[in-house]
Amino acid sequence: MILARNEATHIAACIETLVAWTDAVVVWDSGSTDATCDLAHLAGALVVQRPFDDYAHQRQAALNSIDSEWILFVDADERATPVLADEVLQAIQQSDIAGFWIPRRNFIVGRETRGGGFSPDYQLRLLRREKARYDLAREVHEIVQLDGPEAYLTQPLLHLNYENWPLFHRKQRFYARYEARILAQRGIHPRPHNFILQPLREFYRRFVVLKGWRDGGHGLRLAFLLAWYYGFVPYWHLLEGDSSE
Repeated sequence: MILARNEATHIAACIETLVAWTDAVVVWDSGSTDATCDLAHLAGALVVQRPFDDYAHQRQAALNSIDSEWILFVDADERATPVLADEVLQAIQQSDIAGFWIPRRNFIVGRETRGGGFSPDYQLRLLRREKARYDLAREVHEIVQLDGPEAYLTQPLLHLNYENWPLFHRKQRFYARYEARILAQRGIHPRPHNFILQPLREFYRRFVVLKGWRDGGHGLRLAFLLAWYYGFVPYWHLLEGDSSE
C-alpha cells in the first residue's frame, strides 16, 4: 500500500521494488495532478482514489478497504530491498504477531544520515489488518494501535527523504504548525524562556543525545534547523495565536 499525491518522480521505482514479491500493490492516491496514476498503472499497481483529509484517516481507510491478512505500508520515496522482502515473507508466517516495526535508512538531500534520530528510525508498517488501527486524532506522524504483540525486523527500507533543501524547509514549516496546534490544544501558552530553552534542548537532543555529530557538518546543520523548527517556531505560532485573541 502506497499513499501518494504527485509522486511521479518516485512512484514507478517504488512499485518496482514491491510488485514481484507481494500479492498486489495498491497506490492510494489523493488527487494527483501529475503522471503519478498513469505511471502506477504502467508499473503494475492498482490505483484507488480518495480525497485527502489527513494521513491517519488515509491509512485507516486503506486498512478498512483492502481484503488482505497483511498490509505493508510503503511511502513513494521509499524502496524495499530483496533482503527486506525475504524477511517480510518469513515474518508474516508468525501467527502471534500483530505488527512489525521496520527500520529505515534515511537519505536527506542525497546524503545518508545516521545520527540525530534518523537511524534506525523504526516505523510500524507491516500490519496484520484485523489487529491494527490508526489513532485518528493524530494528523501526521501517525500512531498505530495494535491488538496483539509487536516485533522488529532487521532489514531496512531505504528512504530517499527530502530531495533538496527547499523541500526540507517546506515540510518542517508544516510540521511546526502542527506542533503548535498540539501545544495549543494542551493549553500551553508561550513564555519568554521557551524561545531560548526549547531550541537549546532540541539542539542538544539532536546533536549530542541522538549523536547528530556522527554526520559532521551535515548533522550540525540538521541539528540547528530542527532546533529552530521544533524548538522555536511552534512557540512563535503560539504567540501569534495568543496575540490575535
